[in-house]
Amino acid sequence: MKITIDASQIIYETGVSVYTKNLIKFLLKIDKVNTYQIIGGSLRRFGELGEKIDALIGDSKNGYKTTFPFAPTASEFIFNRLGLDIDPLIGKPDVFHSSDWTQPKTDAFKVTTIHDLIPFLYPKLVHPKIRSVHIRRMERVKRCVDKIIVPSLTTRGDLMNLGIKEDRIVVIPEAVDNDLKRPSTKDVLKTQKKYRISDKYLLSVGTSPRKNIDRIITAFERVRTEKPCKLVIVGEVKKHSSVRNVMFLGHIPTSDMAKIYCGAEALIYPSLYEGFGLPILEAYALGVPVLTSNIGSLKEVGTDASILVDPYDVDSITQGINELLLKRNEYIKKGKEAVKKYSWEETAKKTLAVYEGFKK
Repeated sequence: MKITIDASQIIYETGVSVYTKNLIKFLLKIDKVNTYQIIGGSLRRFGELGEKIDALIGDSKNGYKTTFPFAPTASEFIFNRLGLDIDPLIGKPDVFHSSDWTQPKTDAFKVTTIHDLIPFLYPKLVHPKIRSVHIRRMERVKRCVDKIIVPSLTTRGDLMNLGIKEDRIVVIPEAVDNDLKRPSTKDVLKTQKKYRISDKYLLSVGTSPRKNIDRIITAFERVRTEKPCKLVIVGEVKKHSSVRNVMFLGHIPTSDMAKIYCGAEALIYPSLYEGFGLPILEAYALGVPVLTSNIGSLKEVGTDASILVDPYDVDSITQGINELLLKRNEYIKKGKEAVKKYSWEETAKKTLAVYEGFKK
C-alpha cells in the first residue's frame, strides 16, 4: 500500500508535533512492506519543513517526501472550504492520514487523529478563526473519514457526543517523546539560574483557564512547607495579579523543558480538561511525582501513579499537594513504572493495524 501522512504540523513545538514526528518515525521503523509518502505544506517555513521531513525519513527505503509552498491558511481554504481533491497533487494513495488542520478530499481510505475537542467544549478559550477552522474540518471528518484515532476513552466519548458512531473511533494512546532524556544535575542548575529560579519549586504547565491556574495558585498559598518553596508556571503569560512566590516563566523552549521538570519537587496538573495529558507521562519519565485531576483523560493517564484530586475543589488540591510532598519518593517510583505501559512503537503498531484494516 501507499500510505500518505500529512506532517505539516511538525515545525511547531506542540503536542501534535511530537505525535506526528514519533508516529512517522516508528511506522518507518516497524513497517518494511508499505510505502510512506510524507507530505506537508508551509510558506514562510517551507525549507525548514522539508529538512524536518528529511530527518524523519532518514535512510528509510520506503519513505519519501512531497512538500508544497502553501501557507496553512491557504491549505485550509483549498481543502476545507473549497473541498478540492488532493489526489492530483500527491498521486493516488491507498491510505491518507490527515493532519489536525485540513481534511482534503481523496479517494483513499481516510484516517485522521483528533487529539481533543477543546474548540467545541471550550469555545470561549479558542480564537474565533481557529474555532471556525475546526468546525469546518469536523464537518468534513463526519462526512468523509473512515477511521478516527483518539488518544483516550474520554476523547472517544466527546466525539460520540458530537454524533460520531463508536465503530468509527479507535483509541490509541500516545507516548513520551523518545528524545526526552533526564538531564544532568549541572544542566538543571544552570537552567534554574537562567530563569532566576531559587529555592525548591512546584511546577505547573499551561496558562489557559482550563489549566485551572487560579485554583492552583490559591491551593499553593495554603500549602505549608518546611523550606521556602515557589510555584513556577510555564506558558504564555496572561494578565495576572502578582502573587508572592509565584513565578510566570512564559513560553519555554522544548530544549529547556526537561531541565525545568527535573528541578521541580512535583508537577501540579489538575487541569479541567485534556484530550490525553502528555505532561503527566513526561513527568513520570523524568522522575517527577504528579498531582492531577480525578476526571476524564487525566484520571486515565494518572491512574494510581499520581495523586488524584477534584480540580474544582481548592481544598482537595491543597491536601493533594501536601500528601504528594510527604510521599514524593513513593510516587516517583510509581510514575516510572506507569510510563513503561506507553511506547511509540506500540502506538505505531496499532496505527498500522488501522491502515491495514482497509485491505480487509
